[in-house]
Amino acid sequence: MKNKSQKLLPNHDNSAANPPPSPLSPKPSKILNHNHQTLKPNCLKPLQFITTTTTATPPQPTSDSGLRFRQKLLYLQTLKINPTKALQRNPHFRCTPLASLKSVERCLSSMGIERAAFGRIFDMHPQLLTCDPYTDLYPIFDFLLNDVSIPFPQVRKSIIRCPRLLICSVDEQLRPTLRFLRELGFVGFNRITCQTTLLLVSSVEGTLLPKLEFLMDLGLEYDEVVKMVLRSPGLLTFSIENNYKPKVEYFLEEMNGDLAELKRFPQYFSYSLENKIKDRHRRLVERGFWLPLSEMLKVSDGEFNAQLIEMQLRSIDKRVL
Repeated sequence: MKNKSQKLLPNHDNSAANPPPSPLSPKPSKILNHNHQTLKPNCLKPLQFITTTTTATPPQPTSDSGLRFRQKLLYLQTLKINPTKALQRNPHFRCTPLASLKSVERCLSSMGIERAAFGRIFDMHPQLLTCDPYTDLYPIFDFLLNDVSIPFPQVRKSIIRCPRLLICSVDEQLRPTLRFLRELGFVGFNRITCQTTLLLVSSVEGTLLPKLEFLMDLGLEYDEVVKMVLRSPGLLTFSIENNYKPKVEYFLEEMNGDLAELKRFPQYFSYSLENKIKDRHRRLVERGFWLPLSEMLKVSDGEFNAQLIEMQLRSIDKRVL
């Protein structure tokens, strides 16, 4: 079998000594044989907060600090943002001018993001309220448009699907992960799209490599794992502890499944173990029936029930004959 580690990380022309293993990788020995630059698993960039200088002006009714603060709170409410939560998670909001807050809104609007989506975005990442659009946001949009080649109308879909993109460092997180994914095979027909840009926020060594290694440890070859993740990119977003392990255990021990079937239908991991996989498998076993994973899971509840009835009728006809 091919050396799994040599497949997972590209070799670089580098005469320097191998760096120490990443503390986040569960199996550091698998990646020690490669000369590569260790990627930082936590690459959220520090947002640069806007500071303004003020000059003494004659007292005006609207210059009252309490009034200005209330105006900012009202502004948050118009965006459907919880002011208390925003203040707790981003204390810089208190001293940021309203004009600066609105500049962030204008930046997002310029990329086609509807105002109705701002509440969810800022609620998830309140630090965006006080960021500098020109140093923190526009570089990310430029990266998505030019490096990833996401068409302009689809940039908003990328952001709405994964607002975390807006708080990631281009140089330390997004660009290295894009390079890794392309070397893995996300090019051409399988290129990164607005549906898969959420993969870019994942740490290569802390998140992506351990998931690939887990699948290979099941007995799958590297090329087989690559084909699985290219067919079902969501595999790279699932938790090893909360998704992979319990579903693999149930598939192998309760369903007596074959790994070849997982290769054919990697989407198995995207279905709920408790609400769909166990329930449908139990109903099949109770009637003495069996279905391939794809036929058991892809259909709606109504279609699955119809399949059961049809299989029961065929079983009765066979007994009669």
